[in-house]
Amino acid sequence: MFRDQVHEIMDLYLRVLEPHERVLCLDEKTSLQPRTRSAPTRPPQPGLVPAHLEHEYTRKGALQLFAAFDTRSGQVTGILRRRKRQVEFIELLEEIDRTTPAATTLIHLVCDNLSVHHGKQVRAWLAAHPRFRMHFTPVHCSWMNQVEQWFSILQRKRLVAPNFDDLADLEAKILAFIAQWNETAHPFAWQRTSFVKVLAKVDAALQATA
Repeated sequence: MFRDQVHEIMDLYLRVLEPHERVLCLDEKTSLQPRTRSAPTRPPQPGLVPAHLEHEYTRKGALQLFAAFDTRSGQVTGILRRRKRQVEFIELLEEIDRTTPAATTLIHLVCDNLSVHHGKQVRAWLAAHPRFRMHFTPVHCSWMNQVEQWFSILQRKRLVAPNFDDLADLEAKILAFIAQWNETAHPFAWQRTSFVKVLAKVDAALQATA
């Protein structure tokens, strides 16, 4: 089962796609908080004086980012919602459906096996939209989902020290970052060797226990 899943994901990432295909990696970045600071951040000063970030902040709720990363173009589709349920995940699917040309008749979706991604409501939606096809990464292999790489970029660029006025400000700035990213979007360079190394380790472990 594990080997089959790895080969399936490897094939989606590395082979030349047919003109009617698209491969997207989906997941959620959860509990994004504004964390409004009680005092303004002081910028760094000449003479190697570091920036001063106020550690006290006010909690003002949280947002969940639902995002899809196109493995061939690097383009990101994202929505932010207050909750993380099948309903919100379907909203992302609907946005993908709306913005994908009709000529693309097969949309591969790579995501983990979380219940939000394959619950009853999601399965019903997929049955009504046959051009979508789900592919699940193996358990404990989140690194195989390319949107996780993009989440790490978002984290470094915008969320290391969050300090937003409120949820609306946080949402606006994350959506602005997505728009900015998409202006110069690029795919990530994946190599077959990464998958081969994982499979080799699995084979070695199986031989050791045989």
